[in-house]
Amino acid sequence: MRLISYVADRIKAGQVVGMPTDTFYGLAADPFNLRAVDLVYDVKTRSRHKPLSLLIESVEQAEYLARPLPDVFYDITLKYWPGPLTIIVKASSRLPLKVTANTGNVALRLPASRIPVEVIRAAGVPITATSANISGASECTTADGVREQLGGRIGLIVDGGASPREIASTIIDMSDPLRVTVLRHGAIPESELAEFLL
Repeated sequence: MRLISYVADRIKAGQVVGMPTDTFYGLAADPFNLRAVDLVYDVKTRSRHKPLSLLIESVEQAEYLARPLPDVFYDITLKYWPGPLTIIVKASSRLPLKVTANTGNVALRLPASRIPVEVIRAAGVPITATSANISGASECTTADGVREQLGGRIGLIVDGGASPREIASTIIDMSDPLRVTVLRHGAIPESELAEFLL
């Protein structure tokens, strides 16, 4: 599909792209390109002390980006991926420290949305997943919303229609595999996750 390869080329060229996910619109950039990562922080006016979450297209890609994953990671992703569940795990040394904001951890999500998954496959890299908005402002559920907030700051916004959800992903932390906790309540209720929380 021409649009997908065009977007993937822009990302590979170091640009930041606004695009739909299965939650809010996000800012997609190549996390291995440090200039592009800087640009994401600049576009959002986001504190560089806050790490960037990543969208991936497979569990195999998670294995590449993270240190050995605990068994509970496989159990929970089998049930909830693709979908609105972000999982924080120990980052592998392959990932630039700038992406993890020197925390040593990375937040990963496999979205249930065709556009980002196909872009990731075409680009051959995961993409940043931070919401496409000015830090502190409301998240955007449409391309028009992104244009209003960030139109002058990014060169490309992919219009995938309105977001299917108006609630952010649930974030769970398993950077310590002996203690799995919910960091942000979101689209997947904590009661559903109870069996996985340690």
